[in-house]
Amino acid sequence: MRLTRAGEYAIRCALYLSIQGRGVLAKRSEVAAAMDIPGQFLGKIARQLSQAGIIEIVQGAGGGYRLMVPPHNLTLLDVVEAVIGEIFLNDCVAHPETCHRSTSCAVHLVWEKARAQLRETLRRARFSDLAARDTCIAELIRSAEGAAPQPAPLKQRR
Repeated sequence: MRLTRAGEYAIRCALYLSIQGRGVLAKRSEVAAAMDIPGQFLGKIARQLSQAGIIEIVQGAGGGYRLMVPPHNLTLLDVVEAVIGEIFLNDCVAHPETCHRSTSCAVHLVWEKARAQLRETLRRARFSDLAARDTCIAELIRSAEGAAPQPAPLKQRR
């Protein structure tokens, strides 16, 4: 399975809004520039995130996007599945009725286990934790704001 571009952009959008804080209005152009998301694509993704109750879209000249879910309650799974739908690794897991072997197939059991583990990993990844880390996202935001890029901090050796 590979994350779609829409899924990646949705994560970037939600992360930017998480960094700003719940309820803070961010202009669409600001989000697009800071997170390197094409404006038209951002509009489509924002509608999907809004339909899922993750963000609010405020129309008009002073409008933009506002995070509606506290970042500590928002997970990667929430955002990814809001845009691409429920994650399934194989058709037989998504639609077991299409395969008459799915109840006795050893491979089917592996797909189900892998899906469960992936979904659990994404469910544990909270946007509050992601926003708190110094990441490439922070670098994108600094460069979009016109600040000089800062070198990544050196990790101390033990």
